[in-house]
Amino acid sequence: MKRYAIIVAGGKGLRMGSDLPKQFLPIGGRPVLMHTLEAFAAALPDVSLVLVLPESQQTFWQELCREHHFTLPHDVVSGGATRFHSVLNGLRHLEGAADDAVVGVHDGVRPFVGLEVIRTCYAEAALGKAVVPVVPVVETVRELTDDGSQTRDRSRYRLVQTPQVFPLPMLSAAYSQEFRDTFTDDASVVEANGQVVELVEGNRENVKITTPFDLVVAEAVLHWRATHRRRD
Repeated sequence: MKRYAIIVAGGKGLRMGSDLPKQFLPIGGRPVLMHTLEAFAAALPDVSLVLVLPESQQTFWQELCREHHFTLPHDVVSGGATRFHSVLNGLRHLEGAADDAVVGVHDGVRPFVGLEVIRTCYAEAALGKAVVPVVPVVETVRELTDDGSQTRDRSRYRLVQTPQVFPLPMLSAAYSQEFRDTFTDDASVVEANGQVVELVEGNRENVKITTPFDLVVAEAVLHWRATHRRRD
């Protein structure tokens, strides 16, 4: 069974207030994206990595790889107008893959996904499931209503992470649909195509780095992992 990982990295760094796209910002002296790719290679040594980047960023990425002596094998595919279209381009790159292949889609700016989370997601998807890692909501949740707002039972909600992992034929079929604004992640695309999504336990430190505060948290997580020699 062949395993693939489509790493989607199309950020522009606007919420960072930076000219440098967020996937290239350094944590621990190295670009975020390198940490992300290495996590998948560490969890699944035989995984084939497909990095989806805007065409305008690909030369800079090559320069970063040379500068940091980053030689982990991966294919680079051009991104699309939206995340949906970027994933679609990644899937087109896999055309011709065996029907029993499994593919995960992961945010390039989530460098701290647990290795066991990756392994569990792929193992469950190999059984024919659509698999999404989640973590509990730990803060009080209020829903905005026409009359103001109302407290909701947080035990009924989960925060969704990546990688979201599927049998390759299932995800390819789902992405043959026309794009909709309601597609916020791969699970929503698969659900719209009639599939049931299974939840597995994610890891709390699998944060998505989108703001300057997230970078501070990322440096702290990196230090914590190094201190405790922990990757998963």
